[in-house]
Amino acid sequence: LLVSKDLGKHLLEVEDLLQKHGLLEADISAQTERVQALNAAALKFSELEGYQPCDPQIICNRVNHVQTCLEELGELAGKRRKELEDSRQLWAFFQEMEEAEVWIREKEQILAAKTCGRDLSSVLTLTNKHKSMLGELGSRRALLHQTMKRGEQILAKKRFSPGGIQEKMREVRLRWKKLEEVTGLHQQRLQEALNFFQFSAETDDLVAWLQDTYRIVSSDDFGHDDYSTQALLRKHRAVVEEVEKHRAAVLALRKQLALLAPEHRQGVDVQIRVVEVEQLYGEVAEVAVLRQQWLQDALAVYRMFSEVHACEVWVDEKEQWLERMEVPEELDEVEVVQHRFESLDQEMNSVMGRILDVNQVVQQLVDGGHPSSEEVRSCQDHLNSRWNRVVELVERKKSQLSSVLKIQNYLLEC
Repeated sequence: LLVSKDLGKHLLEVEDLLQKHGLLEADISAQTERVQALNAAALKFSELEGYQPCDPQIICNRVNHVQTCLEELGELAGKRRKELEDSRQLWAFFQEMEEAEVWIREKEQILAAKTCGRDLSSVLTLTNKHKSMLGELGSRRALLHQTMKRGEQILAKKRFSPGGIQEKMREVRLRWKKLEEVTGLHQQRLQEALNFFQFSAETDDLVAWLQDTYRIVSSDDFGHDDYSTQALLRKHRAVVEEVEKHRAAVLALRKQLALLAPEHRQGVDVQIRVVEVEQLYGEVAEVAVLRQQWLQDALAVYRMFSEVHACEVWVDEKEQWLERMEVPEELDEVEVVQHRFESLDQEMNSVMGRILDVNQVVQQLVDGGHPSSEEVRSCQDHLNSRWNRVVELVERKKSQLSSVLKIQNYLLEC
């Protein structure tokens, strides 16, 4: 049993042989105690004095022979255990290498079947799964390194033919290298797909923002008075600032497109998309400028209307006063009225300046092709007409006062 050359043909068989060898070693250990007891009893017969049933030398030779056989048996048992353990190490090595190959084939099949996703969400999911697989790859790499190290140790002992071990190690190393290359390639493809879908998502967000902004800047609401138009103008200026901030993002689209993988950046759809974004941004910026001008024109109109209203209130008041005023005949009263007209002249100079400003604003609006040009011009004509009437009334009253003063002065001289 101990000189058998059967060291097993696979790991389970070696484990079985080791288990049987353990039973044999236990049996030898039990027989060792028995042999030692028998040898001790036999040696007593060699020490007898007087009558000796057997030659003491024969007894000693016999005891030594049995002890030598027992020691040789122990050496054989130890040698076979070492051989069986070496065999177990060898077959454990082959089994671990086989498991590594199975794992590599499984990952190769998974990588061969994997796609790079159809949208940003699926790419992110696949990227997370790939990161998990990279973690598994790292753990398996460490295990394979340990297995290879044990293979080198087996070769160093030179107890087995090195051909099968070296061939298996070379084969697994090649397959592992190929797996790492495929894994790296897939990771690169995932990153390229992630870059593309992130670019697409950012472009879609930019388009959505531009479309919303276009609806805002193309609004036909210009307010209904000075206050509401000013509020709209403040909001619009904030929108214009946002449009200007997005200019850099639009200009960067071409650079981002150039950084994508050839299969993504050379697509007709993505190139058309970039052109559409640039055109849409240009339209938004252009309409924003126009709306700002329109709001400013509307504000100018409402301020002009407000100024016209203030002037007309003054004109109404003075017109009614002039129409009701009777030129007095007494000199004292004439002087009082004359002082009032002096104050009126100062007020008229001030109002005249405001009316001139109104006329200037109206001319600018008309020259600029404002859509309310006719209404503005009509308002201007009405104000100027009423102003001219007041001027005529003032001149008439002044003329009457001048006549009364001449008469009074003549009477005084007489």
